[in-house]
Amino acid sequence: MVDEYPLVQVVTTVPSPIQEVVPKPQEDWLPVSDSRKEVPSPQEGWLPITQSRKGGAFTSAFHLLSSGIGIQALLLPVAFSKLGWFWGIACLLLAFAWQLYTKWLLVQLHEPGPGTRYSRYLQLSVVAFGPKLGKLLALFPVMYLSGGTCVMLINYGGSSMKLLFRTLCGDSSCIANRLTGAEWFMVFTCLAIIVAQLPNLNSMSGVSLLGTATAISYCTFLWILSITKGRPAGVSYSPPEAESRTARIGDVLTAIGMIALAFRGHNVVLEIQGTMPSNPKHPSQEPMWRGVIVSCSIITACLFPLAIAGYWAYGNRIPANGGLLSAFSEFHGQNTKKLVMRMIYLLIVVNSLCSYQIYAMPVFDNLEFRYISKKNKPCSRWVRAAIRVFFGGLTTFIAVAVSFLGSLGPLIGGIALPLTLAYPCFMWIAIKKPRRYGAMWYLNLGLGYSGIILSVLLVAAAVWKIVDKGIDARFFNTHLSPLLKPPQS
Repeated sequence: MVDEYPLVQVVTTVPSPIQEVVPKPQEDWLPVSDSRKEVPSPQEGWLPITQSRKGGAFTSAFHLLSSGIGIQALLLPVAFSKLGWFWGIACLLLAFAWQLYTKWLLVQLHEPGPGTRYSRYLQLSVVAFGPKLGKLLALFPVMYLSGGTCVMLINYGGSSMKLLFRTLCGDSSCIANRLTGAEWFMVFTCLAIIVAQLPNLNSMSGVSLLGTATAISYCTFLWILSITKGRPAGVSYSPPEAESRTARIGDVLTAIGMIALAFRGHNVVLEIQGTMPSNPKHPSQEPMWRGVIVSCSIITACLFPLAIAGYWAYGNRIPANGGLLSAFSEFHGQNTKKLVMRMIYLLIVVNSLCSYQIYAMPVFDNLEFRYISKKNKPCSRWVRAAIRVFFGGLTTFIAVAVSFLGSLGPLIGGIALPLTLAYPCFMWIAIKKPRRYGAMWYLNLGLGYSGIILSVLLVAAAVWKIVDKGIDARFFNTHLSPLLKPPQS
């Protein structure tokens, strides 16, 4: 089996062959001796996403969990503090159901017909909306959710390493305490580049398993510790008073955005499914959907207790610009053993290293595609290593130069939100062509337009907040993320 459209370039605006000519579908299936095997095109076998198609339900679950549980989840109690118990839980349930449905759509659209596979999100967007509109709609979200997420992971991972060694050394004369934030970012990136030398996405399964274990561990540790340490004095569950009605609306929309953006990883669903074998008797949808169900069940078991327990423990006293770890450090840092804090920081470092690999893989894939398109041969080991070093250096430079990128997260996240909640619905209508005015047509059209409207509202709220509060937009001024505030001494 081969992909109907070999690949779509993401990292350049130079016209690619797919913009000029849309090739005819390949033969549905090539005869092979084993009915469970498929014959990929030569280029597919050269690229890291589809080089190995030996994945299964468990490996897909590991990849989905490693990319789906992130440090952004620590903001969920902050969202609850703006919405209250009822609306917080209601929005969390709605967001979970909505993103689960759009994941199901993507899993089905990966193989819309026999002999055709779309193993990249931008590829599917071009097929659904056309070369120009497809790139226009999906290029920036895909780039941000891959490269931008890697930049943020460098920030989180480097900051956590700094805090880890600060708690290990204690003494200000320790050499580890002399390293600047930028130097810690570079240390983290060097480790990430070493791990990135694994040849393809399927070979990252063990890394994703480790990322899954660490993400579940630090999420569970934080909400259990928050409960066992007890609530600070003066905790209230009434939403804080806003300066004006406009400010209150902005707070509510920002909280909804925090909940919506806590569910992530849609931009790599097709890529993960591309690591699986498939044929007419055993399509990849079956094991992939099992992996989605397993991963979403575990994500639910992590995020819901994190949000509910975190809000119960701190109420509206949770720092507005921080998160659960920041609140725990502020209220319980003094009476918490250093070993516990070291363990939490170490888990965040390891999880960031593992998640970096999943989100960087689409970029590696596209850079290698540019190389093989010109050379008409697979990348050598040295070329592949050079690509990873180049991308690591680029993301580190951005993390150091634009250290305030996290402050723009709500704005850029709002722009990228349709990739998760809206585009899959429109893709289903464009490719599957459900009966007009039927149930699936109305459902996908309604969810698609609702996702676009929500995106516009979140962007408007983010812009209003930037104008009203401002941001510290100083270049080359690395500092700790507010999500990783160190314990109070």
